[in-house]
Amino acid sequence: MNVLELLDYAFFRNALWGSLLASIACGIIGSYVVARRMVFISGGITHASFGGLGIGFYFGFNPVFSAMVFSVLSAFGIQWLSKNQNVREDSAIAVFWSLGMALGIILIFLSPGYAPNLSEYLFGNILTISATDIILLAALSVVLIFFFSFFYRQILNTSFDKEFAQTRGVNVAFLEYTLIMLVAVTIVLSIRLVGIVLLISLLTVPQMTANIYTNKFSKIIIWSVIISFIGCVAGLLLSYFLNVPSGAFIIFVLISIYLITKLFSRTVIRARN
Repeated sequence: MNVLELLDYAFFRNALWGSLLASIACGIIGSYVVARRMVFISGGITHASFGGLGIGFYFGFNPVFSAMVFSVLSAFGIQWLSKNQNVREDSAIAVFWSLGMALGIILIFLSPGYAPNLSEYLFGNILTISATDIILLAALSVVLIFFFSFFYRQILNTSFDKEFAQTRGVNVAFLEYTLIMLVAVTIVLSIRLVGIVLLISLLTVPQMTANIYTNKFSKIIIWSVIISFIGCVAGLLLSYFLNVPSGAFIIFVLISIYLITKLFSRTVIRARN
């Protein structure tokens, strides 16, 4: 079966739309994560979302909804503990990371029957993305585009010099809590793509690749979206033809792109010198 024939299938078209919209969302919010050096926080929120999945499976809620609520509350909890309770940020992250994972494991173990979709949330399966997932990702992408467009200068100042932003009258607390909420929502809605285990790479590797050639925040966002989409589509197609898990292969492709780009840039620099 060739690529064009795959487009006849709704699940493959959904996967392509999901790849594009998740790339937009992760490209935008991931650039903020990398600029603020919040990779560890994002990892904590990602793994804390497992507790929300456990709540959903145990009580019969929609796992995505319960994971989103739990992730947002965990994100706010990390922010509150580290800013207002004199708790080191890495310690606050560890608390919610461990709590989420422990709660998720306990509740999933206690849930009656078998959770058939659990592996999709842990390791990702882009081919299971539904029309509802696409609508939610589209709504999130629109919100992120408008929010970053409207508050671009404030976000830029807050990302690189929070004290300077405060002197310019920027409401730093509002921005930080809103952005950490958007990070949590993006993480949960993108879980189906590559899974909890690997999602942090989707928020960081494209940005690292873009940063090799540019330091401008807006260009990093644009190139991160492009690189993410290329990596997702290439990983999806190759995983289909090689019969390997799509989520893991998408990350493998993105890291390969980063390594090739890094090697190429070093080769060019040495040739010029």
